[in-house]
Amino acid sequence: MENKGSDEVETMRTKLLSVWHNVKYSWALKSKTSFSRNSPVLLLGKCYHFKSEDDDSVTEACHEASDEDFVVGNVEAFRKDFASRVWLTYREELPPLSGSTLTSDCGWGCMLRAGQMMLAQALILHFLGRDWTWSEAMRLQPLDTETWTSTAAKRLVASLQGSPSPSDHGSPPMNQAQAPGSAEEADSHLKEMYHRTLVSWFGDSPSAQLGLHRLVRTGLSMGKQAGDWYGPAVVAHILKKAVEEAMDPALAAITAYVSQDCTVYSADVIDSHRAPDAGQASAERSDAPPSPQSDQPASASTLTDSRAVIILIPVRLGGEKTNPDYFNFAKSILSLEYCIGIIGGKPKQACYFVGFQDDSLIYMDPHYCQSFVDVSTSDFPLQSYHCPSPKKMPFSKMDPSCTIGFYSRSAQDYERISQELSKVLQPSAREKYPAFTFVQGHGRDYDLSAGLTPEKREWPFIRDPRRTVTTTGDFVLL
Repeated sequence: MENKGSDEVETMRTKLLSVWHNVKYSWALKSKTSFSRNSPVLLLGKCYHFKSEDDDSVTEACHEASDEDFVVGNVEAFRKDFASRVWLTYREELPPLSGSTLTSDCGWGCMLRAGQMMLAQALILHFLGRDWTWSEAMRLQPLDTETWTSTAAKRLVASLQGSPSPSDHGSPPMNQAQAPGSAEEADSHLKEMYHRTLVSWFGDSPSAQLGLHRLVRTGLSMGKQAGDWYGPAVVAHILKKAVEEAMDPALAAITAYVSQDCTVYSADVIDSHRAPDAGQASAERSDAPPSPQSDQPASASTLTDSRAVIILIPVRLGGEKTNPDYFNFAKSILSLEYCIGIIGGKPKQACYFVGFQDDSLIYMDPHYCQSFVDVSTSDFPLQSYHCPSPKKMPFSKMDPSCTIGFYSRSAQDYERISQELSKVLQPSAREKYPAFTFVQGHGRDYDLSAGLTPEKREWPFIRDPRRTVTTTGDFVLL
C-alpha cells in the first residue's frame, strides 16, 4: 500500500509540474530582436548586410572577406535562411519517456533540444547543402504576439474546427501540377522529401531515429534520466551514440566523433570516415534515395567506402564566465560554412548558437512549449519545426561550457577543415591557450585514460584519478 501511495504522489507531482511548465513556457510574449544596419550578420558561414545594395561599404564590412564562403544578402534573404533551419523545442502530451512517467520535456530538456538542432543542421548539409532554403519559410507567422498557453490555444482551434482554413502545412508548391515534367520541379520535390524525412527523424515518439525518446533512452546508459539536467558535453556523447545506432538506411553513410579532452585526434576521425563494411554499407545505401545535391561539397557523399562525420568538440571557454579573449574565436568558428553551430547557452538556459552580429550571438531558443506532432503521417505540419524569430544575446552572457560542431563530408574534406581550423586556433597575444587542438594519430596512442574502465573513457570530463585537475563540464539548466 505504501508503494502505491508513493506512486500516486509521484504521478500527481509530475502532472502538476507539467501543467506549470506548459503555462510558463507557452506564455511567449516576446520582444522583437533588433539588428544594426551598420554591421554584417553572420549565419553559419553566410554573411548578410542590411544596408541598401548600392552602399559601397557593404562588401568590405563582411569581415573584409573576399572569398567565396561569404555572400552578401538582404534582410529577406537572412530571414529565409534563418527560418529554414530546423527548430526543436519543448513539447507536451508526448508518449511517456523511457524510465519515467514524464510526458513533456519542459524545464529540463533544453540542452537535448539544442543538440537536436545542431544535429539537424549537419543532416541538412549532408542531404541538401548549405544553400538550401525551405520554400515556405517566409510564410511562417511571428511568435511575438502569442500570449496564450498551449491549452487555451487548442481550445480556440477546437472551436474553429468547422471553419475553412488555408492549406499551408508544408505541402509542395501548387506549381508542381503546372510543370510536372520539369527538372526543376523534380529537384524541388526531392528536396522537400528529404526535408520532411529529416524532420521526422526528430519526432517525439519512441520509434523516431533521433527523437527525444531515443536520446533519453541513450542517456540512461550514461547515468542520465528523463527530468535530469544535461550538459553540452554529455549531450555530445548522447548524439554520437544515437547517430551510430540509427537504423534508417539513409543514415548509414554518416557517423559522429567526439573529441577527447579538447583534442581532435586526426587518425580517429579518418577511421570514422571509413565505412566499417564497404560492401554492406553500399548495399544499405542503395535502398535510400539518391542525394539531391551530390555535385556540391556539402551534400551527402557518393563514395561507397566513405562516411560523412559529424565532429563534436566539448570545450570550456573560461572559468566561471566566458573569457572575452575567446569572442573573436567564436566569431571565426561561426563564419565557417561547415560549422554546424554551438550548443551551450547562458546559466540555467541552453540554446543553439548559429551566428552573430558585432558582440552579440544569434541563437535559436528551445524554451517554447508546443504540442505533440505525429510525424508518422505523410503530410504532418512542418511550421512548428521552423522558427521565424531570431534572438540575440551578448557574448559576455554566454556560459563557458559548450560543444562546437562541424560537418566533414569525406577524409579529404577533413584534411582541409583541420588545416583551416588550425590557423583559426593559433593563439594570439591575448589568447594563451587554444580552445581545442588537432593532433596526429589515434587517441589510444596517448594512453589518456589509463586505469579507467571503457565506460568511463566515454566521458571527456573524467580524468585519470591520479591527476588533480578538475573541470565543471555541466551547468544547471531549467
